[in-house]
Amino acid sequence: MRAVEFQEYGGPEVLKVVEADLPEPGPGQVSIDVAYAGVNFADLKARAEGYRVASLPFRPGLEVSGRIRAVGAEVTGLRPGQEVAALTDGGAYAETVVAAAETVFPLPEGVSPRVAATLPTVVPTAHALVHEVGRLRAGETVLVQGAAGGIGTVVGQLAKAAGAGAVYGVVSTAAKAEYARTYGYDEVFVGPDFDAEVRRATGGRGVDLALDPVGGDTFRRSMDALAIFGRLVSFGNASSAEPWQVGQPELYPTGRTVSGFSILGLAGTAPEALRTLAEQAFRTVAEGTVELPVTAEFPLAEAAEAHRLIGSRQSTGKLLLRVG
Repeated sequence: MRAVEFQEYGGPEVLKVVEADLPEPGPGQVSIDVAYAGVNFADLKARAEGYRVASLPFRPGLEVSGRIRAVGAEVTGLRPGQEVAALTDGGAYAETVVAAAETVFPLPEGVSPRVAATLPTVVPTAHALVHEVGRLRAGETVLVQGAAGGIGTVVGQLAKAAGAGAVYGVVSTAAKAEYARTYGYDEVFVGPDFDAEVRRATGGRGVDLALDPVGGDTFRRSMDALAIFGRLVSFGNASSAEPWQVGQPELYPTGRTVSGFSILGLAGTAPEALRTLAEQAFRTVAEGTVELPVTAEFPLAEAAEAHRLIGSRQSTGKLLLRVG
C-alpha cells in the first residue's frame, strides 16, 4: 500500500510517498481502508518539531473515514465493510490504517465519507470546548482564537446554537474575518491586539469564555480579555511557547478559571467519555446544526501541498487528503 511519512524533521518537502506492508489489526483493533484523511495543525507540528513523534520514520495523520477492512480479536459492534470515521494515534496518511476499536465510530445516517473525515478531531473538540469544558450558558459572551480554522468554524456555530449573547473571533487576515462572520461570529478582530478590541466591544466588561489554541502571548492576552468570573480554556500551543503557568495573582482577584482540553489526551485516558462526546458531536452534524466546509482537498501524494497551505496561514475550514 501507499503511505506518506517523513524520515527527518523539516518543511513540507520531507513528506515522502512510500510503499508499505498492509497493517493487520491486533486485539481490540480494526484496520480501515481509508477514503479520506484529515489534515490538522498537529500534523505540521509533528513534521517540523517532533510533536508526539516517538521515533523516525513517522507517518502523520490523526483522523480518517473509510471502510473497515478487518477486525481483531475482542472487537464487538464493528464489522468488515462497515463505513466508519476514526481517530487514530498517528499513521492516517495511508491507504490502510489501524485504529483502536474504541475510537472507531460508525457513520451517522446521511453523513458521507467525505464529511465524516472532518469529524473525529474537530467536531468533538469544538463540542467539548463549548459545552463540557467551557460550560457556556445562554447569554454569555465567547472569544475564539483561530475563528476561521476548522475548530473555530464549528465553535462559532455551536456557541450560537447554545444561545451565546455574542461570539467574537480572532484571525490573522481580513479575508479570514469575512469567512468567520458567516459561521456565527458577531465581530472578528484581526491581529494580535485583540484584548483591547474585546474590551471596546464589551463596554469594558470582557468575555465570559475564551478559547485559546495558540499559547504564549495570545494566552496571556486572552486572560486579560476575561470578565469577572471568566473562564479560559487552553486546547493547544500553536506558538510553541513555553508551557503556560497561572497562579493565585492571576486568578484570585476576579475569580477567573483556567482549564485545558486535548481530544488525543481524552482518547488515551477516558475512551468511553470520548465515545459519548463524539456521538453527541456527530449528531450536531447529522441534524444540520453544524457545518464544517472542506475548503481544499489534495490527493494523498500531495500531502506536502496541504501542509504548505496550512503553514501559509491562508487556509480556512477543513483540509482533506483524498486516499481511496
